[in-house]
This record gives sequence, structure tokens and C-alpha cells, in this order.
Amino acid sequence: MPAISRRSLLGGLAVLAASPSLAVATAETLTVDAGESPVTLNRFGSGRTGKRPAVLMLHGLRGFDLKPQAYERYANALTADGIDAYFVRYYTPADEQALATMHTSESRAPYEAGRFDAWAARVSAVLTTVLAGADSSGRVGLLGFSLGGYVAAAAAARDERVSALAVLYGGMPDKIAPQVKHLPPMIELHGEADRNVPLASGEQLVKLGKSVGAAAEIVRYPGKAHGFDFADNDPMTADAVSRVAGFFQARLSAA
Repeated sequence: MPAISRRSLLGGLAVLAASPSLAVATAETLTVDAGESPVTLNRFGSGRTGKRPAVLMLHGLRGFDLKPQAYERYANALTADGIDAYFVRYYTPADEQALATMHTSESRAPYEAGRFDAWAARVSAVLTTVLAGADSSGRVGLLGFSLGGYVAAAAAARDERVSALAVLYGGMPDKIAPQVKHLPPMIELHGEADRNVPLASGEQLVKLGKSVGAAAEIVRYPGKAHGFDFADNDPMTADAVSRVAGFFQARLSAA
């Protein structure tokens, strides 16, 4: 696995330590027409002038409101690097109602499997809108967490306009994996003690990426469980934020 070096760790600690004082600017709320129902976006502008890249952030099962400060750490790091960040609320009202009644992974799995195509299409609708913006550089990345990581991977496989993909403890939906012929450069971060989404799912995603010619790497976190980066005072939270921000800065700033 890539080494978690002292340099990267110290850089990550700086990001985490700075995040309370570098509060994310008030988000601009937007809506995008996406067929079944509009998608609501929270846009965090980097504050830089000129054309800029963007990252669309896709929430986990419980949405952005479960622990907003955890998602905001990533938005802080991205906007500090001149990248606009968007919270993409890809659920429809029907999704929210249905998932609220499903309390186990076994009960949710069939529903999620039947929705990945639609969710990926909703993300692509947002991508179209962001790319059409006057301040868009034409480069957009996807950042997905858990369930949102699966949605991000599915969308990136089907939409070649995605320039980079970062997945936190996710994978590729089983029914979509056999159809994949393209993936963008990607990074996958995964706790080795994850009991919700096995490490093998992240490893398979990276293997799939490499099989279709994508630059792909996985960073394994020994002893860390699902959602490890939501911890406020863990140095590995800082490491994850720093790695993801650095990945997008390198991939989205390329000519």
C-alpha cells in the first residue's frame, strides 16, 4: 500500500487543525433538473477568479446532514486549492422515504441495486450543468463516500466527462462492473477493519480501473473501520483529507 509518510501526515494534520478557523463559506443552494425530481446542490466556491475545476461530492447512506462537518473538511481543503465543491443530494424524495424504512444492509441492498443507474444519471445531469457554467475549466471530479462511492464509481464508468474519481470505502456496483470499459484516474481510501464495506470491494474497484487502463491506487488504513475519516481528532482523518485534496489538485489542474 502507499506509505503514510510523515510528510503527508503532517500536511494532513495542518488541514485538520486549520479546518475550524477556515470555515466553509456560506453555501449557495442550487437545483438541477434531473428527470424524476430536481437535484439540490450546495455550492462552495473557491473564491478564485477565472475558470476553475470542480468536485461533486456524493454523500453516504444518511446524507450530508449526518455529520456535515466531516464533509465540510473536504470542501475546505478543495476550495483552498482553488477547486469549487458541490454537495450533490442525489436522492429523490421517494428514495428518502424508502430508505428511511430499511434498517439493515440486507433490506437495503436490493433497493440500492435497482437505483444505481438512476442515481448515476442524476449525477451526470449535475455534471452537465456544472460544465456549462461560465467559470468551469472543463474538468470535474467525483468524490463519493460509502454508498456515494458506489454511485460515483458507476457515474464515472458511464460518463467520460469525469476527469478524476476518489472513493472513500466504496466500490463498483456488482451489476455495473461487467459492463465497465472506461474509468478515469482514481484513488480509493479504505479502512482495513471496515465491516460495512469490505476492503475487498475497494481493492476490486482499483483492480477494475487498472484493467481498463486507468491510473488507480488504493490507500489502506490498518485498524480503521468504516467512516474512519469522520472522526474529528484522528490523525488519519487529516491524512485522508490531505490525500484526496492533493489527488484532485494534481488531476484537475492538468492541462
